[in-house]
Amino acid sequence: MKLDLSKLFDNPGAEQAFDCSLTLEGVKRWGHRLFAGPVKVSGHVQNRSGIVSVSYQADFILDAVCDRCLTSLNRAERMEFSHILVLSLNREDNDELIVIPDGQLDLAELAGSDILLELPTSMVCDEGCKGLCPECGANLNEGDCGCRPPVGDPRLSKLRELLGE
Repeated sequence: MKLDLSKLFDNPGAEQAFDCSLTLEGVKRWGHRLFAGPVKVSGHVQNRSGIVSVSYQADFILDAVCDRCLTSLNRAERMEFSHILVLSLNREDNDELIVIPDGQLDLAELAGSDILLELPTSMVCDEGCKGLCPECGANLNEGDCGCRPPVGDPRLSKLRELLGE
């Protein structure tokens, strides 16, 4: 979805609200889709004394897999973002401003990028997730698998003796 903001840049004090559902099927993480349904985006764009800013929130169902135990994650997420928009830059090295030279803001591209940058690098079902057994592959969150505990690296056996382990 594109928002036409060309008139908003010329009118200090002007404001434009938006509320839409975006289908972000193309946004993937490690080859897997991230969203179990549309992303609901709502917010507003305003021109305050010639400075145009966009603020919005994105509500979605995260569809991922736990990095420790490989169970499916489906949880509701809400993220809030704000940016300053400009038609052009005097210097090309400013990453804090979003340039929209034609006055058209691509909301799907902006929301997709913002959400990807905000997501954690490692997704876990719970902070206390025990993961999978390295011997048999059983999910340790569901109970003990009965495998013997890991012996450890044999090269560090002398160090374990010194430490009394």
